[in-house]
Amino acid sequence: MTGEERVPEVVLLRAGEVVTGHEAAAGRRPGVAERDWCRGPGRLTQALGVTGAMSGLDLCAPGSPLVIGAGRAVPAAGLRTGARVGVSGPGGDGTAYPWRFWVDGDPTVSAFRPGVRRRVERGR
Repeated sequence: MTGEERVPEVVLLRAGEVVTGHEAAAGRRPGVAERDWCRGPGRLTQALGVTGAMSGLDLCAPGSPLVIGAGRAVPAAGLRTGARVGVSGPGGDGTAYPWRFWVDGDPTVSAFRPGVRRRVERGR
């Protein structure tokens, strides 16, 4: 849980690394290089076999079918923060809102793309 019960809050996992279950992940992402299995939220959920039925799982609980944080410890000096991927406007300001976190040098981290403001055509 990311906050109080019945208060909508979420953490978006944009990337990850398969630590165990390599054969299962490879079967879910055939023909894709291992470093790209989990680069991006859609790829991550596909490689890990995440479904809507898993909504609300405690990903830190022992015995959970999906667990995060079971891998190697990362020293604070190796963590980076910055702007969110593909977000423009005030929420995309990585100095004011450093809401993207990653491990420096990790090859599985999604590439950064700045947000692009798009002109909305009216009257179509």
